[in-house]
Amino acid sequence: MIIFWILAAGLTGLAVLFIVWPLLRVPTADTALSQGQLNLEVFRRRRDELDGDLAAGVLVREQYDAARKDLERELLYDLGGDADAAPGGVAASRRTGDGRAPILALILGVALPVAAVLAYLQLGDQGVIPRIEAAGAETGEAAPADPQATQSLEVLAQGLAERMQKTPDNLDGWLMLGRTYFAIAQPAKGLEALERAYQLAPEQAGVLAAYAEALGANAGNRLSGRPAELIRTALRLEPANPNARWLAGMLDYQEGRFSAAVQTWQGLLSELDPAGQEAQQLGAMIAEAQGQAGTPSAAAEAPAPNADAAPPAPAAVAGQAETAAGDAGARIQVSVTLAPALAAQAAPDDTVFVFARAPAGPPMPLAVQRLKVADLPATLSLDDSMAVIPTLRLSGYPEVLVGARISKSGQATPAAGDLEGEAGPVKASGGSAVVVAIDRVRP
Repeated sequence: MIIFWILAAGLTGLAVLFIVWPLLRVPTADTALSQGQLNLEVFRRRRDELDGDLAAGVLVREQYDAARKDLERELLYDLGGDADAAPGGVAASRRTGDGRAPILALILGVALPVAAVLAYLQLGDQGVIPRIEAAGAETGEAAPADPQATQSLEVLAQGLAERMQKTPDNLDGWLMLGRTYFAIAQPAKGLEALERAYQLAPEQAGVLAAYAEALGANAGNRLSGRPAELIRTALRLEPANPNARWLAGMLDYQEGRFSAAVQTWQGLLSELDPAGQEAQQLGAMIAEAQGQAGTPSAAAEAPAPNADAAPPAPAAVAGQAETAAGDAGARIQVSVTLAPALAAQAAPDDTVFVFARAPAGPPMPLAVQRLKVADLPATLSLDDSMAVIPTLRLSGYPEVLVGARISKSGQATPAAGDLEGEAGPVKASGGSAVVVAIDRVRP
């Protein structure tokens, strides 16, 4: 709350300074010219022009005399309305002899801050700052929704609904209205708004996905039936639509096709920022789906011991232990450099993604680190602690490809124009070292 008042006082003081400074400073010679003097100067120039026209024969004496009288009449009219021509007028009463108005500046300098504070105390919400501070201090469970924020959204939704009655063909308006209704926990009204959007654009994949999600939300979050049909249609129209792909994975998950859900979500995950919250949430969902699919662990895949078989030799036991230890400590030391020929195409603040991925397998990285171009050349390590998905780690693959990419947009999704380089395959265990040179431009 103290910071708020400090900022408010600073801004108020700045506003007062802009207002009172012109009243306190002494005007220069240019700004002190009265309007009457300016009018007189204009009169002289126009008079000289008339004299020149008369001498050149452009005007006859009668025309000259008439124009001269009109010019003198305008001058008298202008001088008669000049406030500076009346020494006892308003301007003279408010300003000193040097053109300043300190009394008026003092009045405004006191009145404006007082009026601003009184207006805030009368009309402002003095409890909003403590509520924001309390919300920011919450570290455990989520803070309850702000009733006033919900009320503001309700007012927004009501106003938008009234506007949509006047412009029923506004597709973006119906989509926004539907999302707003879902934000204030009114899914039935949200479904009605998104249904109107679907009627306007039944061939847009984004609209189909939003409508399918709304139908599912109003049916206990189940996507079977009509929502499933809409999701498939959206994917047929736009296979890369992220919302439709996410819903397709959720549909597979709900219907028990866990492996298909994992495959769909893994493709979507590869396009997200590995360090972003969305990627982390989707990674957790993928791990859950893999668990539901019964993905066998390394221990489960090992054959059961045979009681009749001879015990393994000590050397074999030692080899197995060494392999297990190597897998548990999978680590790759990576040295990243930028080719001098491409240095001019990268800014110091551009993001550099250093990653390891399987040569043949899921497209998302097994480990990733983020740097800046200013950090290059750099040497770093990739290990299991940097896995995007807990179940997809370096130790799960004998060999990996190591790459580095300079993202011009700062996003994890590769794009044309990015600078990249790759090396490998290299062994994922045993502390392998590799040099990756960023030496080409992504087409």
